[in-house]
Amino acid sequence: MESIRRVVALGFFDGVHLGHQALMRRAREQAARLGAVAAAVTFDAHPDVFVHGVDVPLLSTTEGRKELISTVGGIDDIILLHFDRHFMQTPWEDFIRSVTDGLGAVHLVMGRDFSCGWRGEGKAERIAAWCAANGVGCDIVDQVCLDGTVVSSTHIRGLIAAGDMAQAARFLGHPYSMSATVVHGYERGRRMGIPTINFDVPAGVIVPRHGVYATRAVLPGGPWPAVTNVGCRPTFVGDGRVTVETNLLDFSGQLYGARVRVEYLSFLRDETRFPSQEALAEQIRQDIEASRRYFQQAGGSPT
Repeated sequence: MESIRRVVALGFFDGVHLGHQALMRRAREQAARLGAVAAAVTFDAHPDVFVHGVDVPLLSTTEGRKELISTVGGIDDIILLHFDRHFMQTPWEDFIRSVTDGLGAVHLVMGRDFSCGWRGEGKAERIAAWCAANGVGCDIVDQVCLDGTVVSSTHIRGLIAAGDMAQAARFLGHPYSMSATVVHGYERGRRMGIPTINFDVPAGVIVPRHGVYATRAVLPGGPWPAVTNVGCRPTFVGDGRVTVETNLLDFSGQLYGARVRVEYLSFLRDETRFPSQEALAEQIRQDIEASRRYFQQAGGSPT
């Protein structure tokens, strides 16, 4: 058994939305009360992939999720477990015991809809009863509702697929974002006098509605107002690969190899095929001005 005493929040935490934040806030409160470390246990693959055999388009990569758990959830002690078919078949008591004995958990925090173990038999109420019988604290946190709708990763995925970033941000409690390393693109924007930073949509992550967005790019030096296109570049003959191309408003310099997070703030227009490169360039200039107006109306600051 580890010497560290932990209060552990259990869940997958895709997107670290308002409901997840309530769990993590409770974990921090209980950790402060008990003189323990607040921790979060999460998984490297979504359980539904194995339990139900369905692909789940995630709101972030594993690294992005860990970053959100730390920055938004306020928890730096993150335990990432490998989820596979063998793990799926683990009896729920064995999993809970591995958390309490193996990780030194003195208190567990979970949502009311949490389940674990073979056939999902480890329901929240059953885990709470086990904890009471074994001298471990346990909190079951109720679902969070907004405008009469339960806050869930599934609902937020639908909002992002529709391009409704303002509503997605309300349910998340923070702007939807995508992080990646800047790569070399085709440099068509640079040749048009409108340079962009480019990266691919990470594998397994949800693709937002194709189109143009007012965005904020969080660079190594801080946040910067931007405009971003998500799509397949229909004006040019391509391979159909979805890319993210971001123009940083009034920015000079190069960021190749840098880690950048793009926060999606407002949908501006659908992706469109233009008759010429010149027509596309003119539309991009209009998109830049539309994003500039968005920031001016929002208070004139990218932060």
